[in-house]
Amino acid sequence: MPDSVVPGGPRWADLSWRSDLRWRKSAHSNPSGNCVEVAELERGRIAVRNSRFIEGPVLVYTREEIAAFLEGVKEGDFDDLIC
Repeated sequence: MPDSVVPGGPRWADLSWRSDLRWRKSAHSNPSGNCVEVAELERGRIAVRNSRFIEGPVLVYTREEIAAFLEGVKEGDFDDLIC
């Protein structure tokens, strides 16, 4: 997996060859396919991709990074982005 552009930031990878990944998205996702999908990887990593570009690169985060993001979502830290 190549290094990210920003040191210490998320990694990106081409996982299009991985047919074993179980990609999933929220039940609240847009039915037109404009969604964020996640898949669990080895060593506790989480892959994130745009569902419209399934052959494109994905961002790869640690479980701790995803947990921190989800906690921020639950606490409303990003509500201003959709209001």
